[in-house]
Amino acid sequence: MLRVLAVEDEAPLLEELLYLLRADPRVTHAEGASDSTEALRRIGRAVDGGPDGEAALDVIFLDINMPGLTGLDVARLLAGFADPPLVVFVTAHDGFAVQAFDLKAVDYVLKPVHRERLAEAVRRAAEQVAIARAARDRGTDPAGPPPRATVAGTDDLDHIAVELGGVTRFVSIEDVLYAEAHGDYARLYTADEAHLVRIPLSALEEQWRSRGFVRVHRSHLVALRRIDELRLDRGSMSIRVGTAVLSVSRRHASELRELLMRQAKGG
Repeated sequence: MLRVLAVEDEAPLLEELLYLLRADPRVTHAEGASDSTEALRRIGRAVDGGPDGEAALDVIFLDINMPGLTGLDVARLLAGFADPPLVVFVTAHDGFAVQAFDLKAVDYVLKPVHRERLAEAVRRAAEQVAIARAARDRGTDPAGPPPRATVAGTDDLDHIAVELGGVTRFVSIEDVLYAEAHGDYARLYTADEAHLVRIPLSALEEQWRSRGFVRVHRSHLVALRRIDELRLDRGSMSIRVGTAVLSVSRRHASELRELLMRQAKGG
């Protein structure tokens, strides 16, 4: 069961968020803060009292755009604590997703907040809190070893789970033209859309190699069957995939040539 703090500087939105959180049976206590200063005072009391103290907090549902310290600033401060509460970002802007997950956020919920989407964020948080509590009871490290990066559906299904507008969708891997590296994340490009997923490009390369994806550059993984043109210009190689023109690094050029020749021969 979760003890949560919702941080939102717009009063009507804070009231709505608290209403939804209190209606979830997994939330035993929910309170609000209208700015980052108030939130940090409340978090400080929780951390000082420890995970079993009366003021303890399990999860903070945190807006990003606030006067003074932003939600990202608050999360960075939390990272300095030994046993901080989990963070779920709740925001109207999707452009901070990479920074949010770099700060180990449990989830990233877009406004307007829908009951079903918030329930999913609560579920994810509840799972992590349960694991941490069990680890503390055993006297082991709650964090444990880092999980192996996986992509939903890459082992036995044909789709990958992505989030768009706060809704989880399943995009067919067959529709992915190429993937682009973004640190510990990858951006997947289809003919019409782009989706950011929380997995490094190297992990995608390993899992999608058998599906015909090939690394052409440190920044790009491409579906071989989707390559429309191979271009050579003064010793440099590039490919056209849909409307995108991507550079091919020298270390990958020979392998790509061979694979394209095999594909052309039907091998």
